[in-house]
Amino acid sequence: MTPELRFLLNGQQVELTAVGASDTLLDFLRINRRLTGTKEGCAEGDCGACTVLVGRLTDDGLVYEPVNACIRFLASCHGCHVVTVEHLRGPEGGLHPIQAAMVEYHGSQCGFCTPGIVMALYGLWMSNPDASVTDIEVALQGNICRCTGYEPIIKAALAAGRAGGQAADALAVEREMVAARLRDMRGERVELSKDGERAIIPADVDDLAAVLEAEPKATIIAGATDVGLWVTKFMRDISPAVFIGHLMKGKRVENGEIRLGAGVTYSEAAPLIRQHIPAAYDYWLRIGGWQVRNMGTIGANIANGSPIGDTPPLLIALGARIVLRKGAARRELPLGDFFIEYGKQDRAPGEFVEEVIIPIRPQAKVAAYKISKRRDSDITAVAAGFCLSVENGTITDARICFGGMAGTPKRATGAEAALKGQPFARESFEAAARAVADDFTPLSDWRASADYRRTVASNLFRRFWLEQSEPGLPVRLHEAVGV
Repeated sequence: MTPELRFLLNGQQVELTAVGASDTLLDFLRINRRLTGTKEGCAEGDCGACTVLVGRLTDDGLVYEPVNACIRFLASCHGCHVVTVEHLRGPEGGLHPIQAAMVEYHGSQCGFCTPGIVMALYGLWMSNPDASVTDIEVALQGNICRCTGYEPIIKAALAAGRAGGQAADALAVEREMVAARLRDMRGERVELSKDGERAIIPADVDDLAAVLEAEPKATIIAGATDVGLWVTKFMRDISPAVFIGHLMKGKRVENGEIRLGAGVTYSEAAPLIRQHIPAAYDYWLRIGGWQVRNMGTIGANIANGSPIGDTPPLLIALGARIVLRKGAARRELPLGDFFIEYGKQDRAPGEFVEEVIIPIRPQAKVAAYKISKRRDSDITAVAAGFCLSVENGTITDARICFGGMAGTPKRATGAEAALKGQPFARESFEAAARAVADDFTPLSDWRASADYRRTVASNLFRRFWLEQSEPGLPVRLHEAVGV
């Protein structure tokens, strides 16, 4: 056990002992280190002005990803390399190719959003040198620019990609050295405190189980894409906090199932979703912005218990299961059974989600939908997952789950019954669209009214029928642009 937080910041090693559970990376950068190129905007991970790169060790080596510093807690940076806009430089010490292209193509007016946009494009430039316009648009989902407009920014990103130079970039040249330094930082549990707050970083999953047995009321923090707002918006006390974003990263496919460690992020899971559940890939890219998908984890999205969580409707429709662990004991249950009522899940004190198991259903007709006020980087009003089996023109099984329609993610049992045993035809889906009105009693809130939610739920059955009966319809972003 060590009382010291260690990470790299640009080219320097940082070692801290006085760190509180609620200390954010953004405050540390701006206040403690005066790295004010990283801006403070929304303080909730929506605008992207605070974007930095965080490099972390994975099974695939050292990976750098754009993240939101405003909701990233400082303690979660242990064993990582934090890169801010001040660290960027060109081969001769001048502007970086991304910065030079932004100047040449007039990609900045007021300039407040520019450092965050540069850092998001830097992450894309490093990981995808041949990025298409669609790739750039996806990378910029979490960056709001209110005055410049995105056309010159996209042109700048394309020009920077054509200019190349990734192999000579500092993050590429120094990668092996940085990876070695990060490996030396890991290995022990870290316990930190400041002003009465405590932050604990377990060494491994077994250590996590031991920590939670000793601290069953601790706040468990993975990506902090929700808990971060508890602090920045509601000033909640989250101490003691246990940081687990570096744990449970396993990914594998076996026996017709995808098995994901609870700590796998949306971005880490995306290639498996695209390969094995392609109908849900566009939906997957609408979970937050790129920065949020790089931080948020599937296990935490489930454990949070939110009725508008993005992954449970799809996963429940697919018949997913979860593994819960307390100490050395594990139990498995269907994901739908985990949600009991609003704010209550089938999880004992000290118990945590360890693994998510998703059946692969290649013969099923699958779809996932998200209804929100903005297409990208917005909170969900209604979400839905559809999984239907059809044999010889007859619907033999239907699993349909909605989020945002009740206090928990909930299956539309009446609509399912209206479909089972019926012909795969428009009339069957019209009947289901009428039946779903009796499955839910939604609430009205600032996201949507109850009437709107009921109408949307009915219309999604019609949308599903249109997509499945006319597969040439360009209803998904990546199909429409031919990606």
